[in-house]
Amino acid sequence: MMLQRQRISLAVLAALLAAPTTLAIAADRNGDGVEVEQQEDALYCKERRLGTWFYCEKPKQTPRTTAVPQASARDRLAAISSSLEELKARAILEPSPENVTAYVRFQREQLDRSSMFADVWQRALWQDPGLDYTLQRPVSTLGKRAWIDQRKGDRDLVMAQLSQRYGVFYFYASSCGACDIFSPILKAVSDKYGFSVLAVSMDGGPSAVFPGYMVDTGQYERLGMGTDRQVPALVLFDSVTKQPMPIGYGILSQDEIMDRVFQLTQVAAGSDY
Repeated sequence: MMLQRQRISLAVLAALLAAPTTLAIAADRNGDGVEVEQQEDALYCKERRLGTWFYCEKPKQTPRTTAVPQASARDRLAAISSSLEELKARAILEPSPENVTAYVRFQREQLDRSSMFADVWQRALWQDPGLDYTLQRPVSTLGKRAWIDQRKGDRDLVMAQLSQRYGVFYFYASSCGACDIFSPILKAVSDKYGFSVLAVSMDGGPSAVFPGYMVDTGQYERLGMGTDRQVPALVLFDSVTKQPMPIGYGILSQDEIMDRVFQLTQVAAGSDY
């Protein structure tokens, strides 16, 4: 019986040695040392299809890719500007046909890029009314005319009501030629909208247009008009808040006076621009 077992063991060993299986040591691509590769075995790999875990198939390696950092748009634009300046300087310092041509071609490319940007910008404004400022302040002749007419209508409706709250300090001098021209203009606005005007003489002289004048005793500086004592000068005074609002200096037309009063009292700063 012992002899028979030894013969079976030898037969099994011989069969294993006769199998077309070899061990090979090769460098591991992942740097782990060595890896053992087994050649394909017909019984285990083909008939039983044991697959990767029995070294019938070599595991597929996932290719490693190194992400290349992308330059920011600002860096790219700066590079374009730098290249354009370099080509321009080279064309000026070394004006060969090749250098000048390179500069002109590159410049033309950037002009085309700029034209494309301007075109897309305009199209975006057309399609999004929230971006189109010309809807608030038209720039076309027809649109501007309509906007001005609308503003004048709003102004005229408000001006009569403003006289109930606001008054005007008018600083003049009897020796001022500009004051002689401006006084009748201011008087016409006062009569039209009922504004009360307090004329203040800077030199003590009278006014033919505003006979009920008073002589300046420091009102000019106290109302925030500075120390230059420029005349003619207008100051709008709020009787509710007791705050003065300088309107302007020099000769103003009726429309200018009314526009400034309307804008100072009715229009928020920055809304028209």
